[in-house]
Amino acid sequence: MKPTWKMHLDETFTQIERSLRFLSHLGSTGFDCSENSINRLYTPLHETLGDIESDLGECRRCRLSKTRSRIVFGTGPSTARLIFIGEGPGYEEDMQGKPFVGAAGQLLTKIIQAMGMSRDGVYVCNVVKCRPPENRAPLPDEIAECLPFLWRQIRSIGPSHICALGAVASQTLLKVETPISRLRGRFHEIDGMRIIPTYHPAYLLRNPDKKKEVWEDMKRLISEMQENDHAPGS
Repeated sequence: MKPTWKMHLDETFTQIERSLRFLSHLGSTGFDCSENSINRLYTPLHETLGDIESDLGECRRCRLSKTRSRIVFGTGPSTARLIFIGEGPGYEEDMQGKPFVGAAGQLLTKIIQAMGMSRDGVYVCNVVKCRPPENRAPLPDEIAECLPFLWRQIRSIGPSHICALGAVASQTLLKVETPISRLRGRFHEIDGMRIIPTYHPAYLLRNPDKKKEVWEDMKRLISEMQENDHAPGS
């Protein structure tokens, strides 16, 4: 058995590691000892989605701001157990300022309903909050500007599970370049949250034969969430 002093030391290092990882998710690349920076060590842990959206403001941090119509922040309850994260807004989303409202969004809603859930009961957002021109994939520097806000949303909500829709969302969250075909079908864990990658609904519209694989992924997700509901102490 470890002596008490070593247990305390281990806990201290664990807390330091968690703090550094949190700062990394926020986009920090160095140590800034200004009063504002010190305050950020504490307030992001308790900030609301409204706080984050207000901080985002009329974002002009990357080139996507020049061609977008509206910022698409995200929709859903602030206490959602499950978050669906896509790639970026499309035309309809850019027009309405809401995520997944076009054809792909309608399919996502059907998937959520087939899981026995309500669209209003989950949180839905994207890696980037502005529509890339011609619906192209967001570029690395565009993702880098938006990612700290995404992680702040995730931390604010505190979900038990995340469903990453498509290659961009999956590779971004997991920090890998592995193809989505190899990532999907199994859970990955980050900071206690369980992430399951699957194909994007827009991909399913072009490749309906892949719907069966997505449904298999969703059944795994349903099963694990139900197991958590019945676990001792839940």
